[in-house]
Amino acid sequence: MIVLKAAQEKVLSALQSVSGIVERRHTLPILANVLIRKKGPQIELVTSDLEIQIRTNADLGGDEGDYAITVGAKKLGDVLKSLPSDQTVSLTANQTKLTLQAGKSKFTLQTLPAEDFPLVQEAVDFGPAFSIPQKMLKLLISQVHFAMAVHDIRYYLNGILFVAEGKSLTLVATDGHRLALAQANLDVDMPKQEVILPRKTVLELQRLLKDDGKAAEGEEAQIEMRFAGNQAKFAFGGLEFVTKLVEGKFPDYNRVIPKNHKNHITLGRATLLASLQRAAILTSEKFKGVRMNFAPGVLGIASSNAEQEEAKEELEIDYGGDSFEIGFNVGYLMDVLANMSQDMVTVSLHDANSSALITNPEFEGFKYVVMPMRI
Repeated sequence: MIVLKAAQEKVLSALQSVSGIVERRHTLPILANVLIRKKGPQIELVTSDLEIQIRTNADLGGDEGDYAITVGAKKLGDVLKSLPSDQTVSLTANQTKLTLQAGKSKFTLQTLPAEDFPLVQEAVDFGPAFSIPQKMLKLLISQVHFAMAVHDIRYYLNGILFVAEGKSLTLVATDGHRLALAQANLDVDMPKQEVILPRKTVLELQRLLKDDGKAAEGEEAQIEMRFAGNQAKFAFGGLEFVTKLVEGKFPDYNRVIPKNHKNHITLGRATLLASLQRAAILTSEKFKGVRMNFAPGVLGIASSNAEQEEAKEELEIDYGGDSFEIGFNVGYLMDVLANMSQDMVTVSLHDANSSALITNPEFEGFKYVVMPMRI
């Protein structure tokens, strides 16, 4: 049976949209495979890592009839990538093997039975669906993802908190030393729902979301979201994406965000980032501290290391507030500045011992809090 027959780029595009979550090494060998299910002219591709499942449908020709099999996702992808994009590719089923042909190239691939593929059991208690443009969600994720914890024993920090409430969607990430928050408006009024999406889910969503996507009618490409007690479901661009959630109670982010800072400075983002990058060169691997000296009209940035080397930077700023010196982990400051695209950034401070609030004058929904460091 000819399972599919279509242009290489069409087959590869469908496979790549689902294969990002496939682990190369897994205790269950079948999870390295993609499930191919044929129903008439339509082909459904499904991948899973037991936590996340991605599914897409594509019209890829082939014989009529129903058929299902699993084959190594990475191997199939590598073979397809090695072929010219305009070549017609056919996949033929032959007992326990699949034969891929394109021009004068022929590959025989080993398979595993479709009935052994562990599909994710979908939750029954999904809340109401809501949509925002893919471009907007991609922007929100890009503004907070770098503040997620990595392998923290407080497992609820290894992900992003999504809060849908009223007419707003808020994303929050923190690793206990800094916190990033980004907010967007919704078209519908939502009952309050809070879920924590795991780190892997967040990074995969970021990879798949289109930031310039247009739907067929010329409107912005949307992503539809639904949350349940232990799952979230996303539908966008012909994909259905189901993921387990991180259990646990996320910290109360509203208590962390400072409200009454009296000292504010707005300056060029790229200029500040470049100064911090230069100062970071002379920090050590273990100690990433920089000293920032605020005084009327001037911001001093300094760093030093165990070899008694020192870097000093000075920026002219429009500032008439208090004079004080405060220390920060330079990596936390560079992360936020590198992930913003706007020209200007506002830094609000109270004194040398309080956390700093970084905001974006052009995007009200963004806040970044970073704790000071003793230097």
